[in-house]
Amino acid sequence: MPLYRGEPAAGPWRVVLASDVLALLGRPRVVAVDGRSGGGKTTVAARLAAAVPGAAVVHTDDVAWYHAFFDWADLLRDGVLAPLRDGRAVAYRPPQWDRRGRVGAIVVPADCPLVVVEGVGAGRRELGPYVDALVWVQTDADEGMRRVLDRDGADAAGFAAEWQAAEDPFQERERPWERAGHVVCGAPKVPHDPRTELVVAGNPGAAENDLPVVRGRR
Repeated sequence: MPLYRGEPAAGPWRVVLASDVLALLGRPRVVAVDGRSGGGKTTVAARLAAAVPGAAVVHTDDVAWYHAFFDWADLLRDGVLAPLRDGRAVAYRPPQWDRRGRVGAIVVPADCPLVVVEGVGAGRRELGPYVDALVWVQTDADEGMRRVLDRDGADAAGFAAEWQAAEDPFQERERPWERAGHVVCGAPKVPHDPRTELVVAGNPGAAENDLPVVRGRR
């Protein structure tokens, strides 16, 4: 699996129920799901949220919409994470939503049992005080780019290259995989139930037995 510079290969991989991943993370209220572009973060976030009735997913792409590639931490903190930490409901409209006439808002009820914040940079250090747990999604670099081009079209190759040129040094500085409670495979080849299970590796300090393996799978 060709990975991005500085990122170590995780493993061994095993199939784990998404609900068990949350339990092993300490049943957090706010989970950051970080990874590379096209890596499968949205899928992982949705699977974690599906394990908890009433959970919500916040996409950093919505916060950063027409704002900046990565200079949006204050928006996410002040508009979403700080209110949640104070027990308040969220109905946040980032500045560019008003300027460009985007309808709706980022909405999270005050009593939401689980909030999954997903996106490149969700696990950045400066948001650490507002996040209870971090999951890193590891994906083959070539597969990630293929997905990006499939999603956005071949005409988006120039933008994809511009994004990658900003993302690479950002993630090399942040190194969120070193702070992740668990690493999830974003392009698993291990047979698993895509509705309820994830293919997971523990963090470097975790013993293999810390991850409950789904019966009959290794």
